[in-house]
Amino acid sequence: MSAAEVANAHPALSRRRGLGATSARSLLLTVLGEFVLPHGEPVWTQVLLDVLGGLGVESKSARQALARTAAEGLLVSDRSGRRVRWSLSDQGRRLLSDGAARIYGFSAPARPWDGRWLVLLVSVPESRRQLRHRLRTRLAWAGLGSPAPGVWLTPDPSKQPEVAEVISDLGLSGVASSFVGEFGDIGNPQQVVEQAWDLAEVEKAYVAFLEEFQDAEPTGPADTLTHQIHLVHAWRRFPFLDPKLPGELLPDEWVGARAAELFDRLHQRWESAAQQQWQRMVASS
Repeated sequence: MSAAEVANAHPALSRRRGLGATSARSLLLTVLGEFVLPHGEPVWTQVLLDVLGGLGVESKSARQALARTAAEGLLVSDRSGRRVRWSLSDQGRRLLSDGAARIYGFSAPARPWDGRWLVLLVSVPESRRQLRHRLRTRLAWAGLGSPAPGVWLTPDPSKQPEVAEVISDLGLSGVASSFVGEFGDIGNPQQVVEQAWDLAEVEKAYVAFLEEFQDAEPTGPADTLTHQIHLVHAWRRFPFLDPKLPGELLPDEWVGARAAELFDRLHQRWESAAQQQWQRMVASS
């Protein structure tokens, strides 16, 4: 099926984002994390092409995604005659295992908050734009927000080791300092939250997720596999978008809680049939 045909076949899954606009490599990583990682077995090229094809990815794009992912060191291949099968490298397993832990753990309720904050001061010259981008990306992935240039913070001090690792990896230990403590008498936490994070945009993303999946009903095993991949793929971005603030800092009736409940419910409902369909495809390849 072409991307347009898949979109027409799954209107609920394409209401908010066109399948053609989704990166083939990004979808491949979702497939690898959801199906290849748990089973730990090599997979023939054709299985991956068929699964990605069912998601609207053309064969040429799927092959390019495989080649690119292998070039990045996440996949290794071995050949049997003219056929090629793919396995996760050690690096690929670590990356996807870390991602899976973050994705599936993200929907868990937030822990009680003790009122303390972790504040990071780190200065990167404007001229080092690539380094600034890497720092911003990794700190945002860790859930930190920036209320002012050079200032990052999170109401979760337990993230200090993760933040320290980011600073060390990027060679910024000499220009960074951190503090842990409660909010003072000047200003209020809500002002800081508004400056550090755009929760309105996060809320819009959650609303789009709910609209996309709340009425989704797969019609068979192959369709369930497709729905499951789309579900996980859509949810993957929220650990980056949502800092997962404690309830005391969130708007009333935060829509993220409903989205998390829907993700957990649908993932559990579809998982068995999706995994069985994957195993059938692997066995028949």
